[in-house]
Amino acid sequence: MRTVALFGGSFDPPHLGHEAVVKALLPLSEIDKIIIMPTFLNPFKSSSFAPAKKRLKWLKEIFAPYKDVLIDSFEVQKNEKVPTITTVKYLLESYDKVYVVIGADNLKDLKKWFKFDVLEELVTFIVASRDEIHVPQEFIKLLVQENTSSTMLRQTMNKEKLCTVNAQEIINYYKEKNDN
Repeated sequence: MRTVALFGGSFDPPHLGHEAVVKALLPLSEIDKIIIMPTFLNPFKSSSFAPAKKRLKWLKEIFAPYKDVLIDSFEVQKNEKVPTITTVKYLLESYDKVYVVIGADNLKDLKKWFKFDVLEELVTFIVASRDEIHVPQEFIKLLVQENTSSTMLRQTMNKEKLCTVNAQEIINYYKEKNDN
């Protein structure tokens, strides 16, 4: 059976927390591939800070050395908000089983996701630990030690929380954007 873990998100900007999630997923024997899927625009947001193609480029640079980790542009190419269920159905054309990876901070709104009842039947959720948030037993819990967020990084631009391969480019982009 071919399996895949879908790790989607805005990645605005991508940071060490995202890399820590991937590193925690890699040893899981039930997963053949990890697909990182940046959104064109998060279905729960009205805008992004960095354009989708720039975020896609950054992710490709960060995860280029990783075996069995693919960056997929499916949602970016749609040029619109794409619900997770649409992406899952796309992946089920090539894979037998899809795991959806979310941060524990997403648990509170999970049932608000488009067609959640159908999505829940199609996938197995893996929840990355975050901020001491309780992860219910029906989910696979992924222990992640890196505690940072894109929101916090956009405010602080702490280079130590960014992946070294493109940290300076990311900092320069957000600083330039904030200066305008």
